[in-house]
Amino acid sequence: MKLESSRTASGQAKYQPSPGLLPQLLSQGVSDYQPLRRDHRQLLSELRTGNGRELPQHLKAQISREPDRLEMLLEHIRSVETELRYTTAAAAGTTPIPQMLLSLKGIGEDFANMLWAEGLYRHFDNRRQVAAYAGLAPTPWQSSTVDREQGVSRAGNPRLRTALIQPAWLWTRHQPGSALTQWFLMRVQASGGRFKKTIIVALARKLVVALWKYVTSGVIIEEAVLKAV
Repeated sequence: MKLESSRTASGQAKYQPSPGLLPQLLSQGVSDYQPLRRDHRQLLSELRTGNGRELPQHLKAQISREPDRLEMLLEHIRSVETELRYTTAAAAGTTPIPQMLLSLKGIGEDFANMLWAEGLYRHFDNRRQVAAYAGLAPTPWQSSTVDREQGVSRAGNPRLRTALIQPAWLWTRHQPGSALTQWFLMRVQASGGRFKKTIIVALARKLVVALWKYVTSGVIIEEAVLKAV
């Protein structure tokens, strides 16, 4: 959905300085100035180049606009999040999906909203379609004697794929007794801990499929714990 896409794009942008700002500062011998600090205006007035001269006025003006730019982005994010909550609340009258997701321990409001808005509002015929849309479908590799997976496909929704990794880690923390977490721990142990990042992607794939089964067919994730009412 466009609301979630807008929030994702804004969230990524807020951590990025204006293009060219950091190189310009470095060219003046300045490497430790932080334009987003609360006392940035005082620091800016005291800032000097590497050889002790005052900064050029155009560079000072560009630096002073950084906090305003950040506040504008944050205001946009707050507006989109508010609208997304209203949209999700309105959807609660027609679909139980967000509330069903929230009933599981380890799943918060932001992730439930994102998962519904980015994927689970769609219809999928099977688990392969779910994994493919999330950009987590395994890519097979075959030769005359070998048949195995070589990773995940990059097709699908990149925002959903990226957003699923952190909840997969959180799932192992908040749902330690679930079958999914036990599968993850056994795979990590069997690999000697060398492929943890690769295995967490596989867990994210299993998790999104399990959550899809849960909200569409009522299939409880094995040994998963619900939140106390």
